[in-house]
Amino acid sequence: MVAISMGSGASGGGIPLRIITGTSVCDGHDAAIGIMRRIFQQLGAEVVHLGENRGSDEFAMAAIQEDAHAIAITSYQGGAVGQFQHVRDVLDEHGYHDVSIVAGGGGTILPSEVRDLRDRGIARVYTPDDGREMGLVGMVEDAMEYSYKADLMDESRFHFDGPVTAADHGSVGRLLTLAENGDESALAAALGNARSRDEAEGCPVIGITGTGGSGKSSIIDEIMLRIQRDNPGTKVALLATDPTREKTGGA
Repeated sequence: MVAISMGSGASGGGIPLRIITGTSVCDGHDAAIGIMRRIFQQLGAEVVHLGENRGSDEFAMAAIQEDAHAIAITSYQGGAVGQFQHVRDVLDEHGYHDVSIVAGGGGTILPSEVRDLRDRGIARVYTPDDGREMGLVGMVEDAMEYSYKADLMDESRFHFDGPVTAADHGSVGRLLTLAENGDESALAAALGNARSRDEAEGCPVIGITGTGGSGKSSIIDEIMLRIQRDNPGTKVALLATDPTREKTGGA
């Protein structure tokens, strides 16, 4: 068993809500989700915004890779039922039943479709009536309440039966969640079962820092380009954070 001790970023016994946002495929109506994601951020959530015209697989795989609590999608192109259901199906196929889906699409989603989607496992589908009754902030607060269904720090999530490789995006995401929010002993215990090679082998670690505008991103791009070009098949873990970004918590 891996004993979990919450890190300093924990709040109220949990961790900040991590949510994927974006608009559905063939849909460039990004104004609504743009407003909602900013409210999510203002209320303390970690937002991974995919932008517009995103397919079901992209939403589902982003949630798995980012180890997210939930996905928020807007759809104004008339295909909400099919897309939302496919996102749910992909998540369930990969064992991510606890990832919630919250969505909206104004009057393009009929009341009968809203009921059908809820019956199919979509946590919330917001309607124009919800907007009038709850307002924007109220809808986001309601979505956040539904989205906390997934407990990202549940001990069972960090029991690995064998080595975890770079291709296992879900397990890598869970380990990053533990590294960020758990204590060192919990991470060490999880890594003991997850290592795909001997710890003594080690690997080079390079740190790049500097003031804003000093060219950090440019040099990282050039290094990554050359590694991929000259050493095909080489795996590189690239972790980036900006501690000066108070709104995003460093993202």
